[in-house]
Amino acid sequence: MQRTLSIVAITLLAVVLLGALVVASGAISVAADEPHSSLVFGILDTARARSIEARADDMQIPALDDAAMVRRGAGNYDSMCVKCHLAPGMDQTELSAGLSPTPPNLAKHAHADPGEAFWVIKHGIKATGMPDWGKQMGDPYIWELVAFLRKLPSLSPEQYQAEVAASGHPSLRKAADLGTGLAA
Repeated sequence: MQRTLSIVAITLLAVVLLGALVVASGAISVAADEPHSSLVFGILDTARARSIEARADDMQIPALDDAAMVRRGAGNYDSMCVKCHLAPGMDQTELSAGLSPTPPNLAKHAHADPGEAFWVIKHGIKATGMPDWGKQMGDPYIWELVAFLRKLPSLSPEQYQAEVAASGHPSLRKAADLGTGLAA
């Protein structure tokens, strides 16, 4: 038994040392324009999904179907999220196309679990470009974004613009004051 434990310990130490050598050598490219290998992508994707799922598991989710809540979320989404996650009828932006991994087009795909969406918005995701908005905005505002995200994929471009215009978001009032308004 002791011999087996020694072999396992030596093998683990060798794997750790080999990994440290590979990292220290610079052999692993961190260039954003080179995709991860399927093995590395699979490991990172699984780690991301399990981490978010585990942390959002026991979250208390408020009622998200209030029209005013959805509308307020529309203004914040347009102000903070649209450059990466797009809007109905919107093509990729230079920013969204340049990120690796490519951010999901939330105008086409709703996040199934509101608790997980809340967690991602609040805490961000390392090495993806997804910021942690929880430092800049309180939980009620994040829940408004989640409420809006649930509705977003069902909106036409015109409905999206109407929701954003009706949101009363401060940046929209400022744009209107400057005479720039919203593009129809």
